[in-house]
Amino acid sequence: MSINFKDQRVGIFVDVQNMYYSAKNLYNAKVNFAQILKAAVGNRSLIRAIAYVIKADVKEEQNFFDALEKIGFEVKAKDLQIFAGGAKKGDWDIGLAMDTIELAPKLDAIVIVSGDGDYVPLVHHLRHALGCRIEVVAFGKSSSSLLRQECDLFTDMDSDKRRFLIFRKINAAKQKTLNNKLSPLL
Repeated sequence: MSINFKDQRVGIFVDVQNMYYSAKNLYNAKVNFAQILKAAVGNRSLIRAIAYVIKADVKEEQNFFDALEKIGFEVKAKDLQIFAGGAKKGDWDIGLAMDTIELAPKLDAIVIVSGDGDYVPLVHHLRHALGCRIEVVAFGKSSSSLLRQECDLFTDMDSDKRRFLIFRKINAAKQKTLNNKLSPLL
């Protein structure tokens, strides 16, 4: 990230589901939320950092939520909705939007950590009606091109994968098998 002003008050708003699935689908990796927070804040004054999560009654999710809090995020959670036909839905788009609008008068810069194009009208409103600088942090490969265009600064996590991702460690035997499969292609 660049153009950090020391006196800026910044708020970070993370769409955890969007980031989780982008990292998983693009790289079979996990997101390093600590590095995202560090990069997004820079040398500015952090006012709020909120991570929006969906509770799905998965074994390790509470440990993950606790880790987010330890890093410095306020965690807002809601239950996964399961409909009669079996369809599942879980998103925080409106909640994240409402929080940014409510907090905008206390912030100079708002960082939305998501590539979801549904946030384009929000970004437009925050910039033009409320006067905030809007930054987006996401994977360029899976983010909305319109969202990237509408914000003041876009940080493409694809450009520094080692910083923003946590790759699974595989044991030596699996690595050797993988190398053997890849060697004819190299």
